[in-house]
Amino acid sequence: MGSHVAAGETRSAALDFALLGLLALLWGSSYLFIKLAVGEIPPLTLIALRVTIASLFLLAVLFWRGERLPGQPAQWRRLLVQSFLNSIGAWTILAWGQQHVDSGPASVLNSTSPIFVLLITAGFTRHEPVGARRMAGALLGLGGVVLIVGTDALAGLGTQVAGQLAALAGAVLYAFAAIYGRRLAGMSPAVIACGTMLWATAVLVPASLFLDDPLALRPSPTAIGAATALGLLSTGVALMIYFRLLTTLGSLGTASQAYLRAGIGVVLGMALLGETLTPATLAGIGCALGGVVMINLPRGKGRSLRTVNLRAPSRPAVPCLPSIRGRRRRRSTHR
Repeated sequence: MGSHVAAGETRSAALDFALLGLLALLWGSSYLFIKLAVGEIPPLTLIALRVTIASLFLLAVLFWRGERLPGQPAQWRRLLVQSFLNSIGAWTILAWGQQHVDSGPASVLNSTSPIFVLLITAGFTRHEPVGARRMAGALLGLGGVVLIVGTDALAGLGTQVAGQLAALAGAVLYAFAAIYGRRLAGMSPAVIACGTMLWATAVLVPASLFLDDPLALRPSPTAIGAATALGLLSTGVALMIYFRLLTTLGSLGTASQAYLRAGIGVVLGMALLGETLTPATLAGIGCALGGVVMINLPRGKGRSLRTVNLRAPSRPAVPCLPSIRGRRRRRSTHR
């Protein structure tokens, strides 16, 4: 019996790590999609298009699963807060900041969200354990990002103050989003993702129509394809994975994917742009991976990191999001 439980926990941990890597890939590739589209589509309009496409995709997922959107005003208020933290506020601030800061310092500052999760958790919320190993992992992961981006990026810190503060503010919002997400108990990851994107669409589309006049744009097929991939993959699918991982890895564990995104960017650069892999970059990737492992290693029998009791979806939208509730029901019928 014990061996079966241990094997199940091992498979669950392996799935969580795989999903964390996939989430880092989806969000890491968003920079490529944005780069392909933002030359022809203004940043605010691109964000509005991103959340609109994600909303339509997630509504289709809910319809296919037979799930419903929340019916209580209190739930929608919590979804609005989550939407501001994770998309409306964070993406708008980061889009503005990227126009006023070099990419090196911005990459380092954008990767500090696990540090802020750690500080907020240890100092205020204390909703999950923060030990010496997890602290060391957070610092090791951030050091890995510095090595990947290049230590000369640190020399630029403190120069482009407005843009760097915007990048830092985005990281803080991401940190609060990872912590606040635990308040969304009783809703499945797909419902949470859809609700937050509907709020983002309701706010950002009117803002885009007022400020950018998007109807006059004539983007190329490449830009349209990049925006579509950004909405479907880097937003719709990614958010379902994100809110699932909040239930299993916790706030800090889920936020640790920020350390993997820089490595994903290097791999994409090698594959698509023919960039070379330097020893410092390789060491940085190793440190980032090591930091993520240290943060997410199981802490011993009976001490789970589950801090949010989100109801799992009854039918999976994609293979990587299995129905936990369905498996429990099947196990109970065989007892």
